[in-house]
Amino acid sequence: MVVCGDDGLAHRLAAELRSVYGEQVTLVVPPSGRRVRQPVVGRARAASAALLDRMVNAAVGRGNGNGNTSGTPEPSGAERVVEAPELTEAVLAEAGVERAAALALVYDDDETNIRAALAARRLNHRLRLVLRLYNRRLGQHIEDLLDQAATLALGDGATGFDASTTVLSDADTAAPALAATALAGTSKVLQTDGLLLRAVERQPPAPGEVADPGLATLALLSATSNDPAGADGSEGSGEQGPQLLPDAATVRAATGRGAVVLEQVSYSGPAQSTRSGGALPFASLFSRRLRWSLFGLVACVIALAVALKVVTGEHLLYATYVTLLDLFAINEPALQQSTARQVLQLLSGLVGLLLLPVLLAAVLEGLGTFRSVSALRRPPRGLGGHVVLLGLGKIGTRVLTRLRELHIPVVCVESDPEARGMATARRLRVPVVLGDVTQEGVLEAAKIHRAHALLALTSADTTNLEAVLYARSVRPDLRVVLRLYDDDFATAVYRTLRAAHPHALTRSRSVSHLAAPAFAGAMFGRQILGAIPVERRVLLFAAVDVGGHPRLEGRTVAEAFRPGAWRVLALDTGVAEDRAAVDDGDGDAAAARPSGLVWDLPDGYVLKDGDRVVLAATRRGLAELLGRRGRERAGA
Repeated sequence: MVVCGDDGLAHRLAAELRSVYGEQVTLVVPPSGRRVRQPVVGRARAASAALLDRMVNAAVGRGNGNGNTSGTPEPSGAERVVEAPELTEAVLAEAGVERAAALALVYDDDETNIRAALAARRLNHRLRLVLRLYNRRLGQHIEDLLDQAATLALGDGATGFDASTTVLSDADTAAPALAATALAGTSKVLQTDGLLLRAVERQPPAPGEVADPGLATLALLSATSNDPAGADGSEGSGEQGPQLLPDAATVRAATGRGAVVLEQVSYSGPAQSTRSGGALPFASLFSRRLRWSLFGLVACVIALAVALKVVTGEHLLYATYVTLLDLFAINEPALQQSTARQVLQLLSGLVGLLLLPVLLAAVLEGLGTFRSVSALRRPPRGLGGHVVLLGLGKIGTRVLTRLRELHIPVVCVESDPEARGMATARRLRVPVVLGDVTQEGVLEAAKIHRAHALLALTSADTTNLEAVLYARSVRPDLRVVLRLYDDDFATAVYRTLRAAHPHALTRSRSVSHLAAPAFAGAMFGRQILGAIPVERRVLLFAAVDVGGHPRLEGRTVAEAFRPGAWRVLALDTGVAEDRAAVDDGDGDAAAARPSGLVWDLPDGYVLKDGDRVVLAATRRGLAELLGRRGRERAGA
């Protein structure tokens, strides 16, 4: 495996491939002077990985029946580091791309990744490519182009090779998890190609109550009735953490612990962003006071028209017409008419004088509204219960879009007026406060004292920490989510904040930690549908073909379930129907048929070759099930 990158995602992805999957990795990074600091991975995590390897090898030795229970630990994957200022074709050749099984290009610059992908495809047509691109539309075109180039180079008769190209975005992978973390009681949603997974956090049941397991219990939280904040410790930290994918007996025995439950699974079309485009509703053109003024003048005109009809006995339409003429001062004076008619004419002229400033105000206000469409909105005075989002970079922009898709009010804080997400904020008409969040008065302008949650997503750890500490001094019970780089630093920050504010929810998240499992799975050709954070651990969802997996093929759903590692959730019945339609020559019908997912699989259902299942798994569980090392152990 070859990983090329210039930020923390490259180091974390390489560590994922080495420690979890046991792969040989070549890491291509800029020289030491230009390289960013790699994320800290604690010794406890490395020790737990080595312990897991020893336990699995011991289990394999017992399973072979050879009596060797000690077993020699399988060596974990080694890492070779290549330093290069630019990723050229020569550097790729030095990294061994011609002999590699997969290449991940995770530079922060889209153009660099595209150039390297084109060069790598020329060097090795059988190479599996994984690209990190922020531009979704461009990524789809590049994926199709590279797949077509590989197909033409290998020919139709080439079998046994998976030269696929997968384009991923760390921002898209992490955004749903970050948005969901800030909202208590709000569903954690994963949506990929029309598949919608909805998981909710449930509070511990009251004494005597039985918790509803929903469709499936995905995890038992560390939160208890006496500790609502939960332990939320780092993996390997030694604290009591969440228990992922528990079996039925464990769920029944758990008392006073919250749970993450798969509550609803249904199809949902593409989410529609609010007020897309530049269209404005009519009511937003004029202020409420101006609308009431116009309504009052219209009521006066109607009253004058009715009074004129009563006085003159004319038809109502004719009376209305005469009243309007008097209103605009273009009618003849009523000199020879009755006193009542003259009074009505004077009143109509007076109403006309009142109408002129109102009409002028309406014109000016309407023009001002159209001119301010492209300008930034300020937070309304009475705003409350909203989410304050710090930072409108790549991650912040995606999180902002996700929050608005969920119809959650947001106020953004950004110091750079030319930031990437400013255009998105204007388009979605989201209030933005321009200013340095570390300066006094900036968070107050974002109405932090009435906010529901704070999402600190800037690229600077100290800025995020300072903003959270200040926000907590204003609102001790404020729900906060920090984007922190180092895992050890995040754990220390969490413990301190939890000790100071035990009844407030604090979460620390790393984008590379959330995105690395999806990139690692793609390097093995696996379709990772998404990730759900469970406190400081990650639960992955993947679509897997049963054929070729001894731990799945020929086993029942109950036998295939490995508590704490993986669990089969659904069967995709649309795969067999699509294959049958293609065999019958009806490819159009196969493409048009919606995928059918069966979620209430009986425990006795036998998984067979040709089935495709959706499963939930831990990082190590997915590596053991799908990785090459896991298959070798299963074969043994």
